[in-house]
Amino acid sequence: MTTTRESEGLELLGNQQVSYPTDYAPDLLETFENKHPENDYFVKFNCPEFTSLCPITGQPDFATIYISYVPGARMVESKSLKLYLFSFRNHGDFHEDCVNTIMKDLIALMDPKYIEVWGKFTPRGGISIDPYCNYGKPGTPWEEVAWTRLTTHDQNPEPVDNR
Repeated sequence: MTTTRESEGLELLGNQQVSYPTDYAPDLLETFENKHPENDYFVKFNCPEFTSLCPITGQPDFATIYISYVPGARMVESKSLKLYLFSFRNHGDFHEDCVNTIMKDLIALMDPKYIEVWGKFTPRGGISIDPYCNYGKPGTPWEEVAWTRLTTHDQNPEPVDNR
């Protein structure tokens, strides 16, 4: 009998032999079919243990990454997302590059109606950096939502609890 995991082509979910990547690995991302593509709804991931490296000093940077998206036909599988985000651990990139890379990889993977990625990095040198990026599918109402959300995203900031 074929399981849902097998029929969706998911290799990581339930696999006890998965090794963690040592550098940036977007090919780890897997998707599955959205069973409710006719509905607009948000899926939100809170990833409080994100780590990357400063590309200049090699020092670790820690953040909570928030990913919210409105799926189209495909959705990201959470274990593959966890392993993908872990793959930044030894990856040297600025905070802004990390969140934009994550967003672009997820757009290429899923073709969502809407997505936003917000990194809330812990301070280093007395400064915290909280880059935010988003995307709304062109030609849809989500394109306007993206612009409105981008221009108003921090008017009522969420509490920051990771610093």
